[in-house]
Amino acid sequence: MEQYEPDRLSPARATAVRRGLTGGRAALSRRALLRAGTGGALAAGGLGALSACGIPAARNTSGGSSEDHSAKEKEVAFSNWTEYMDVDDSGKHHPSLEQFARRTGIKVKYTEDINDNVEFFGKIKPQLAAGQDTGRDLICVTDWLAARLIRFGWVQKLDASNLPHAYTNLSQQFRDPDWDPGRAYSYPWQGISTVIAYNKKALDGQEVRSVSDMLDNPGLKGRIGFLSEMRDSVGMTLLDMGKDPARFTDDDYDAAIARLQKAVDKGQIRRFTGNDYTSDLSKGDLAACIAWAGDVVQLKADTPDVDFVIPDSGYMTSTDNLLIPNRARHKTNAERLIDYYYEPKPAAELAAYINYVCPVDGVKAELARIDEDAANNPLIIPDAAMAAESRAFRSLSQKEETAYEEKFAKLTGA
Repeated sequence: MEQYEPDRLSPARATAVRRGLTGGRAALSRRALLRAGTGGALAAGGLGALSACGIPAARNTSGGSSEDHSAKEKEVAFSNWTEYMDVDDSGKHHPSLEQFARRTGIKVKYTEDINDNVEFFGKIKPQLAAGQDTGRDLICVTDWLAARLIRFGWVQKLDASNLPHAYTNLSQQFRDPDWDPGRAYSYPWQGISTVIAYNKKALDGQEVRSVSDMLDNPGLKGRIGFLSEMRDSVGMTLLDMGKDPARFTDDDYDAAIARLQKAVDKGQIRRFTGNDYTSDLSKGDLAACIAWAGDVVQLKADTPDVDFVIPDSGYMTSTDNLLIPNRARHKTNAERLIDYYYEPKPAAELAAYINYVCPVDGVKAELARIDEDAANNPLIIPDAAMAAESRAFRSLSQKEETAYEEKFAKLTGA
């Protein structure tokens, strides 16, 4: 198991952190826009930030579990992102959580105290590093941070006997990430897909169905956008080059950077953006861009000219994940809450509100009873063919994160 060792940020990695927090997915609200999470730079930033806090390296122990008080204390503390849970019309109640409480007698202390991964890691790192209870039984973090927490030994292995629905209903697309094979420590809350979005009016009859179309069509010069999140932009480029983002080499990465650099040099790419691409795309200043599916669902509803395409080469997907921190007092209760959201009805209630990729098989019929359009939207419920085209960016070592972010920062001018 990897030991936690705090380190200082290189200039490129520090820039990447700032980029994610000010212009990336951390910058705006959770309901309409995605938030920071996939960038390895943020992972590195979170780790580097610890170096100034005097926190000692974590001990590699198996003592993450503690006495489980679930049987006597009918409660569970759940920390989540803002606007990442269904709410009623009053905005004061979470119907699915309240149904869980009525059914089980377990009171949920639900806190929306995650605004970005790095900031949240800063909140919980002192207790985790010291082997103390964080005061949370369940947390929701993006895959790169989930991977770090698992490698540091800071989260508990799940008891499969408490997760029958989760085990059975987890979509094949999300079953076996390289950072948690077989989902021993985590289950996805939602998936985050990266696709190509375009404005039909701005394309003026031209076709964009691939990254190559975006990079090579001179008729689109200066009207193409890529994301400031390294994993998304480089991952989509690797796929277009016939490389698997889950298995690429240093040479493959360099070739992808060189291809993007060529497009920058000739003025094909207008800019690298965070969520601010949504305005440019709606107005037609961007004809096409790499985009997050959660944005596209909202944009399509507001702007009829906006649509999306899944390239034949595939698309990138990341996940937000539920984990139980070490020393949590109510592990069994937390596992029951995870399992509850893998039942089709609660999963459908959640999907109907937040419009992200639902990781639960068998949810479509339940979702159709609530919102037929959402049930038929492949950005929320991917069909088998679309799910098969999903790819994840492989886990990176700290050395790789540093080197790759430096090259990406040079490319984007960050």
